[in-house]
Amino acid sequence: MINGTMVFSVVLLFLVALCVAWLSYIAVMAKRHNHIDWGGKLYNFLDGLFRFYCYRFHGLADDKIDLPKQGGAIVVSNHVSGIDPLILIACCDRPLRFMIAKEEYERFGLKWLFKGAGCIPVDRKGRADIAFRQAKRALDNGEVLALFPHGKIHLDHEQPYRVKPGIKRLAELSGSDIYLSRITGVRGQGSVFAPIFLRSQSHIQQFPSINQEFFERSDALLELGELLLGHRQSLE
Repeated sequence: MINGTMVFSVVLLFLVALCVAWLSYIAVMAKRHNHIDWGGKLYNFLDGLFRFYCYRFHGLADDKIDLPKQGGAIVVSNHVSGIDPLILIACCDRPLRFMIAKEEYERFGLKWLFKGAGCIPVDRKGRADIAFRQAKRALDNGEVLALFPHGKIHLDHEQPYRVKPGIKRLAELSGSDIYLSRITGVRGQGSVFAPIFLRSQSHIQQFPSINQEFFERSDALLELGELLLGHRQSLE
């Protein structure tokens, strides 16, 4: 006779086996999708995991930001949700060092991740110049910097359209080319956490790169902001 304890044990064993099989599958997929060296096994695993997640769960097409093979570069994008950094990572064939707000960098439970990934915290209420010096050193060392020049999650219809002047300062300090991209198709836009759980058909559009000379235009910050928010098709 089969009793309740036996049934429970069989179900529990089945669920454990299912979890092990699922975790093994995730590990295999993460390893398969990682082809970028972030300088450590854990971060390489996370790179592969993020790419697999963006491709499978968020329907990210095989979009690539066409970065140079080496040398300093700056990647900028609009910012519509909390998964935007993962999408940028999945679209780049080089590691990205993100400039992020200090309060986000120090968020409980995530600082180890941001620090290990080389993120640069920006103290927007104090010594932002420290972050810019770090960013310049990174670019001078041939790394790729990534930032969202509107400064926070900023939807297409929201004012102001212009980006913050930090991107201009960074371009002038470093002389690095800026690679422009626009994220679309993410569900739950405007939220940090909701898009993590909402399947979508995301896409990233790349525009021709610009350099520090672009910022000689009187309305450069407005024009760049309008491009990233979809209010213009080009900077010509």
